[in-house]
Amino acid sequence: MKIMMAGTGYVGLVSGTCFAESGNDVICVDNQKEKVEMLNRGEIPIYEPELQELVLKNADEGRLSFTTDMRASAAWADVIFIAVGTPASEDGSADLSYVYNVAKEIASAIGDSYTIVVNKSTVPIGTAEKVASLIKEENAEANIDVCSVPEFLREGSAVHDTFHPDRTVIGAPTEKACQKLRDLHEPFANHFVITDVRSAEMIKYASNAFLATKISFINEIANICDANGADVDAVATGMGLDHRIGPKFLNPGIGYGGSCFPKDIRALIHMAEIYHYHPKVLRAVEEVNEQQGMRIIEHLDQIYENDLSGRTVAVFGLAFKPNTNDMRDAPSIKIIRELLRREAKVKAYDPVVGEEGKAIISEEIELSESSFEAMDGADVLVIVTEWPEFKELPLSEVKSRLNAPVVIDGRNVFDPKEMKKYGFIYRGIGRK
Repeated sequence: MKIMMAGTGYVGLVSGTCFAESGNDVICVDNQKEKVEMLNRGEIPIYEPELQELVLKNADEGRLSFTTDMRASAAWADVIFIAVGTPASEDGSADLSYVYNVAKEIASAIGDSYTIVVNKSTVPIGTAEKVASLIKEENAEANIDVCSVPEFLREGSAVHDTFHPDRTVIGAPTEKACQKLRDLHEPFANHFVITDVRSAEMIKYASNAFLATKISFINEIANICDANGADVDAVATGMGLDHRIGPKFLNPGIGYGGSCFPKDIRALIHMAEIYHYHPKVLRAVEEVNEQQGMRIIEHLDQIYENDLSGRTVAVFGLAFKPNTNDMRDAPSIKIIRELLRREAKVKAYDPVVGEEGKAIISEEIELSESSFEAMDGADVLVIVTEWPEFKELPLSEVKSRLNAPVVIDGRNVFDPKEMKKYGFIYRGIGRK
């Protein structure tokens, strides 16, 4: 098939590249000229395992290209995917201006030949109908079906998730569109959910909201464990063995971040309240997550008696999760800013995030080239992102490089028994 992908962020670039890998001809369109030039040179603007190799391979074999010319690409394509950003507005609603701009731009270009337009972006219920209306306003002769095929990619494993999805959701208004999209996704999917467009739009929000709820729930349980001397690891293991609950997303820490969960929770709350429903559970999920990052500060306050002034804090991890350089809503932002507000000195290290992280958080932080450099002369080590290399650090060297053997482990990377054995003052999240 001939596919146009509007947007070259995580979703658009990964999806477009994987469609090319399965034998389709794909043009990825972006209005940022510099980004397109970078991609045409084989340079990838995001950190995502396996992606660069696939981009280079499919570009060399002529199945994948990048351009700023949306009109020409839309006129050429059989299927147009809209995979642009839907950031949160001030009131929490999803900003759909980028989606609607694409709809208007492709409208006249597609003429009257049959074209399937697919919302790949996470969008509120009813967006597909609005997109169809906008296209028809610009081009009354447009022969289109506007569908919803939400993505369920995890940053850091997006390529794997595209090739091995748990399910592929197709919301389509006609059997013709549904079958064509099913054929397109057949090389990847082993389980299809075929439904109406509005339900498909809701499935994405409901899925993300439930996963966020699971995270906030286990974090609240961890906080109760902290207060009562129980071990949340044992609690999560006991819970996860119940097949009705399952073990995934029962990893306590300092809260979720990234480009999806925070904005999608806010958008779903806003969507509900438009229809005069007040979602108490979702608001509680958001509230717990907002507070959870401050558990690190609370532990530090207990150890240092509410005085962090002049202390040097080594912070491990800036990205919101491992295997990505994404800083959107990363817990590190709020934690480091609070440390600076308390007049602590921050030495930060992340294997992937560099100066861009410093620009987002504060110019006051010192970026280190390695984990060892960050620890040298620090009074306390704080784990914010659970990069695998941190778990492999020899504890004897960690202790020797720190001024004091104090570790606040916001992701429960280390074994408390081992930390005690080496003489650390150690605080995890919900650990005995």
